[in-house]
Amino acid sequence: MGKRYSRRQFLMDGTVAGFGALLLKGCGVSTPSDTASESPAASSGLKAAIVLPGVITDKAWNQAGYAGLEAIKAQLGAETAYVEKVGQAEQVEVLSDFARRGFNLIYAHGGQFDAAIQQVAPQFPQSFFIGVNGAASGTNIASLRIDHLQASYLCGILAAEMSKSKKLAYLAGQEFQATQEELRGFELGAKSIDPSIEVSSSFTGDWNDAAKAKEAAEALISTGADVIYQWLDNAAPTVLQAAADRGIYAFGNTADQLDVAPKAVLTSAVKRIDLAIAKLADLAKNKALKGEVYSLGLKEPTILYLGKFNPAVPQPLQDKVKQTADAIVADKLTFETCTEAGKATRCVKGAA
Repeated sequence: MGKRYSRRQFLMDGTVAGFGALLLKGCGVSTPSDTASESPAASSGLKAAIVLPGVITDKAWNQAGYAGLEAIKAQLGAETAYVEKVGQAEQVEVLSDFARRGFNLIYAHGGQFDAAIQQVAPQFPQSFFIGVNGAASGTNIASLRIDHLQASYLCGILAAEMSKSKKLAYLAGQEFQATQEELRGFELGAKSIDPSIEVSSSFTGDWNDAAKAKEAAEALISTGADVIYQWLDNAAPTVLQAAADRGIYAFGNTADQLDVAPKAVLTSAVKRIDLAIAKLADLAKNKALKGEVYSLGLKEPTILYLGKFNPAVPQPLQDKVKQTADAIVADKLTFETCTEAGKATRCVKGAA
């Protein structure tokens, strides 16, 4: 049977061809219809939703999050819904709305949602909130992290070996724990090859603004950086193409992005966050999900790994990077909590 909503228009899974999910008009996402058919009761009793900061067609972070939701639907028979393009001001309202509508597993797709999760979760104990890339935890709060540092360490080695200027750069949308750890790993990997190498960083404040990303990339290149490790969403192709146009190297992120700029991309830090999202949903279905931080790294080879290598990367260097990855998986090379310059961080212990 159909159901009509007034202030917000919800399009539930399986109701409108080409969408099959929830769109929230109140967050500036247009809807093609004012009517919505309710999906059949989920066989698993699981109702999962995801709140996304960007669009599901970005071929990066947000698309991977949406793919995770689709996996939950396909594998666990859950009723699923999503909302995209949620800004900082709408986070609390959107998370609360999903909880009020009976969704018992709610993903907030990005570390920038941590404060909103911590505000909303205590009000809705019947729902479990998962901050993807977050750092929050609580009775009904879990954080799901990819160990970005492990992959960026490998990329740092590769960047240092391929750089001629010995100046590298890191470019991301926002500065929070996950991006700081990724930057740290990139620095550690590079300095394991050459302690004198320089690594600069820049944060655009927007994961999807291509103009800001291009401007930031050009500024980094103008300082002499000849390898850029980027973590952006819709804006990523702009940075990769800028690198190609200027004759320097870059790294893909989240998806295997070698094909986006074949001349520039050395390899990609592939993060199958979709599989990680589905993994935690399976725990929830089996009532095994806990209020803690779940960190998945190279020991989960289907979730975190390096993508295709550029033919410009010599085979001995590819072998060296792979050998280092094997050492991390075998715990011969680990990253322990330490203090540096008065701040908590992670340091390398052991050797490849």
